[in-house]
Amino acid sequence: MAELQQEKGTQKAFGWAAKDSSGILSPFHFERRSNKDNDVTIKILYCGICHTDLSLAKNHNGFTLYPLVPGHEIVGIVTQVGTNVKKFKVGDRAGVGSMIGSCGDCDNCQDGMESYCPKMISTVTIFDVDGIKRQGGFSDFIVVDQHFAIHIPASLPLDGAAPLLCAGITVFSPMKYFGLDKPGMHLGVVGLGGLGHLAVKFAKAFGMRVSVISTSPAKKNEAIQVLKANTFVISHDSQQMQDASGTLDGIIDTVSSPHSVSPFLNLLKTGGKIILVGAPDLEKPVEVPVWPLLGRRQISGSMAGGIKETQEMMDFAAEHNITANVEVVPMDYVNNAMDRIEKGDVRYRFVIDIGKTLTIA
Repeated sequence: MAELQQEKGTQKAFGWAAKDSSGILSPFHFERRSNKDNDVTIKILYCGICHTDLSLAKNHNGFTLYPLVPGHEIVGIVTQVGTNVKKFKVGDRAGVGSMIGSCGDCDNCQDGMESYCPKMISTVTIFDVDGIKRQGGFSDFIVVDQHFAIHIPASLPLDGAAPLLCAGITVFSPMKYFGLDKPGMHLGVVGLGGLGHLAVKFAKAFGMRVSVISTSPAKKNEAIQVLKANTFVISHDSQQMQDASGTLDGIIDTVSSPHSVSPFLNLLKTGGKIILVGAPDLEKPVEVPVWPLLGRRQISGSMAGGIKETQEMMDFAAEHNITANVEVVPMDYVNNAMDRIEKGDVRYRFVIDIGKTLTIA
């Protein structure tokens, strides 16, 4: 299952890359490996822009290896399959999320949790596990082992499906794993952004009550009228927070900027869980008070799910007509989009129209 090691055959690829910590992207020629026996080649039509792409482009966490082609919410059409490939055929709709390889042998891999494999290989090189540089989906095509590609159901529009491969599975996976997916349960969603709006959609499809918890009163109408959340709580309004105390079975905290989880713990019922899925900068740890935890409340964290679970999520999304709310932009708008993400000026996910607007320079 592990992605192949150093390959002899390569092919020319083209995308947009950040060359330094300014994070400014520009046209970039590079090489990908040739399609091998277990591989599929996907012509990229759309690629979502995740907050992680911004963090990596600007080296917020100090481990970016330049040049860097971001992008791990990739959808397109299969154009080539290896001789051993049974999962896909040419012409199939396929996607690639945040990982393209793992060891295949550890307990996590055997349990279908490849994202927690110690040798997990990210779609965009974050940690150098084997000396091979890998570039992401802000590019014309990608080659990937068939195991790590996801079928995109025909009923889902490709642009709205792209963010499901990261934002979608990042909220779907902990909801399933921690049992926060039962009809009648009451879920809190902290932050109404790219992850948060999908958490609301999945929770409503599970038959749950949903409370959106936000610092922005301006998002109330969107949460209630558009996304059909049941209630809206302003986190800095002490009376609203008091009124919501002890009402939630669980909370999905999607906020990626540094913040305190303390105010949210008292919103949980006895035995309630708060799951952190945002990824604040590494140098800014979260402080946790002990006293509220004595009510058998739990704090945990979660990354994206494994391949089997990602396919389950995608099929569930198709069954319930769930897609991300997206703003589709051309490739040459990507730096503007990155700036707007940094300012929080997006509702709720940028998606680049790679197929129509990526012009090889």
